[in-house]
Amino acid sequence: MRIQLAQRSEADELLGRSPLALLVGMLLDQQIPMEQAFTGPYTISERLGHDLTAEEIASFDPDAFAALLAQKPAVHRYPKSMAARVQQLAAHLAEHYDGRPERIWEDAADGKELLKRLQALPGYGRQKAQIFLALLGKQLGVTPPGWREAAGPYGEEGSYRSVADVVDADSLGRVRAAKQEAKRAAKAQ
Repeated sequence: MRIQLAQRSEADELLGRSPLALLVGMLLDQQIPMEQAFTGPYTISERLGHDLTAEEIASFDPDAFAALLAQKPAVHRYPKSMAARVQQLAAHLAEHYDGRPERIWEDAADGKELLKRLQALPGYGRQKAQIFLALLGKQLGVTPPGWREAAGPYGEEGSYRSVADVVDADSLGRVRAAKQEAKRAAKAQ
């Protein structure tokens, strides 16, 4: 299946072939529109002039990397703090997975182990890890035993709760509507 999270072909193509870009996009997916978050890795790679590597990002001068993310248009609403988070994620991947993010899921025994590995990533809490696990299962065919259960409600088939369920413009609209409804329900309580 083709990734369509950024809703821009060149950015989505990068997400589809680069596990690092996909992890960085998911990390950036907070307090900005999903499309902007998942376009972020493409924007960073364009500014660098090549695809991202965990080693390069981790070793980048922190001020220079923050400036790279802050260039107009900024990669994120909070470029300095998100640059630091992206560098922490990259350093973790370089140290624990030899800079190869796909190793996080390639040999995971089951969904529970994969969720634990994702939650260990800097910037990934339980909810973000569950959503990414659901994305792996639903769109990339990474389906270790128990993956749906480990992904919680995000793993449910036919749901429209998160980026894991966005496969085109229509499903994006359905996810947005479901999120707005959940916010309304939370306010009503």
